[in-house]
Amino acid sequence: MAISYMTKEGYNKLLEEVNYLESEKRPAITKQIAEARDKGDLSENAEYDAAKEAQGILEAKIAQLKTLISNVRLIDESQISTDCVQILNKVTIRNIKNNQQMVYMLVSESEADLKAGKIAINTPIGKGLMGKKVGDIVEIKVPSGVLSFEIMDISI
Repeated sequence: MAISYMTKEGYNKLLEEVNYLESEKRPAITKQIAEARDKGDLSENAEYDAAKEAQGILEAKIAQLKTLISNVRLIDESQISTDCVQILNKVTIRNIKNNQQMVYMLVSESEADLKAGKIAINTPIGKGLMGKKVGDIVEIKVPSGVLSFEIMDISI
């Protein structure tokens, strides 16, 4: 699995999620399996099958999160500059076609949240902005065509 760059905040959220899944969800599913098993014949027990399936999905999710955690590299936020666009920068861009301005923060894929203005660095817009400077015009290919943006500001 590839290395994921993350903020300390994002990393802590992952740890909290794994802790919740292991300490609360796992015991709840184990209890459901035990209750279903107590009802008798397992060959025709839909509750047992559903609980076992939920357990498999939960364990896969826990394993996936633990793999992600093991490949996290924390970003030293004090080392971030605003000379050119990089992860954790807030970038103000202007759509050249309609003059609309937007502000996005570039984050790792696991921390992306479009509603909060956080876009992943591996998205078309994120990739297009990386390494650019204030005043640069970037052409970004998106599913609906090519968009042109001017980089107005880079901040932290």
